[in-house]
Formats: sequence, structure tokens, C-alpha cells
Amino acid sequence: MAGHRDTFFRALKGVRLGDEIRLATSHGELRYRVERTLVVQPNDLSVLEPLPEPSLTLITCFPFSYVGNAPRRFIVQASRIGSQSS
Repeated sequence: MAGHRDTFFRALKGVRLGDEIRLATSHGELRYRVERTLVVQPNDLSVLEPLPEPSLTLITCFPFSYVGNAPRRFIVQASRIGSQSS
């Protein structure tokens, strides 16, 4: 998932390893644990490669305080830890 650093993904500025991310869907709530954060160049598509386990990758521009088109991307990779069906 990708989002703007100054709107929906503003909270990623404070994300830490081990944090829990909850994703509400029409099929229930999915839960993920943050395993890794990194900063990459915009053309580094390796972060989109599938992982062996169910996972979530979040992408936003970096640095968070940059004005204009940010030169890098902030990546959050999280592993699925459970779900609750609705």
C-alpha cells in the first residue's frame, strides 16, 4: 500500500519495530507486526517482491519534513500475526 506522508501515512513517522498495524477490511480486521523499516530510492522496486509469509508493505515519501517531491521512499514491512473475522 502506498500513501502520502502528509496525509494518511503521517503516523509512519513514529513507527517502530514490533509495533502492531491493524487493517480493517470488509472481511474482518487483519493484524501485522512491524518487522523492518528502510529508506530506498524511488526506483528500488525490490521492496515490492513477494515475501514467503503473509505480509504488508507500506510505502510513503521520505524525508517526512521535506517540502516538494521527496527524493526517497520510506518502507515499512510487517508480518501477519492474526485476524478477526466479522
